[in-house]
Amino acid sequence: MIRRVGFIGTGIMGLPMAGHLLKAGFAVQAYNRTRSRAEPLADQGATLVDSPAAAARDADAVITIVSDTPDVQSVFLGADGVCETLARGAVAVDMSTISPVVTQEIAKAVEQRGAAFLDAPVSGGKVGAEKGTLSIMCGGPAEAFERVRPLFEAMGKNIVHCGPNGYGQLTKLCNQIMCGLNLLGVCEAFLLAEKAGLDLSKVLQATTAGAAGSWALANLGEKMRVRDFAPAFMVDLQQKDLRLVLEQASGNRLTLPGTALVSQLFHANQAAGEGREGTQALLKVLERMSQIAL
Repeated sequence: MIRRVGFIGTGIMGLPMAGHLLKAGFAVQAYNRTRSRAEPLADQGATLVDSPAAAARDADAVITIVSDTPDVQSVFLGADGVCETLARGAVAVDMSTISPVVTQEIAKAVEQRGAAFLDAPVSGGKVGAEKGTLSIMCGGPAEAFERVRPLFEAMGKNIVHCGPNGYGQLTKLCNQIMCGLNLLGVCEAFLLAEKAGLDLSKVLQATTAGAAGSWALANLGEKMRVRDFAPAFMVDLQQKDLRLVLEQASGNRLTLPGTALVSQLFHANQAAGEGREGTQALLKVLERMSQIAL
């Protein structure tokens, strides 16, 4: 039975996720590169530690959720990394979105420690993390998946075992294609509505519950209407994910023109200094292209 959890990465997503584990009764030892970002967990009963190795020490399970592939490699394989102290029989769960190929390499290193590895990226953004309603797509051994199911159930609602190691990450990449293209559709609809002089609140009311309804429309539509571009998921992180998608597509000789277009448009956000804004800032790129000044 899993009682003690090492948790590494307490950013926009990780902080509320770790909080849900504490509320569910798990003992959490948390590490974040910037310690101050983990301090709210101490007020909830977590123990703060000074390295990934310390987070993994004596833990039944270790969860990581950090920004990019090199970060996960460092957390697991670097100096003072998880693999230095991970206990035999423990389960390591990476909930970041990273390269499926590197995921499989890390899985082998964890297995050499006598532990199990799961890749379990999430979808649902800051809202889903805060509400504990994330969609969790998991790759790895089925037995390890069942062992950590109580952890997943504390953080998410839609929990799917997708296959062996790497399949969770591959499923997440499919998810990001859908998210990017759906968001582009919402932004283009808003652009037309703005130019036509429609009341955006009425447009939202009319479309959210119909066939056009989607997560992006329901969660980001109102933010775009009131010009709130604070991040629930940053442009820079979405671009990282789309880079992984396009790398995977290139390796499989696949043509993904819509995904490539969305990535190029997000490049325009980044060029304008908007990389740390929410992905709904894509609307601003389209407005500038059509010379709509708001």
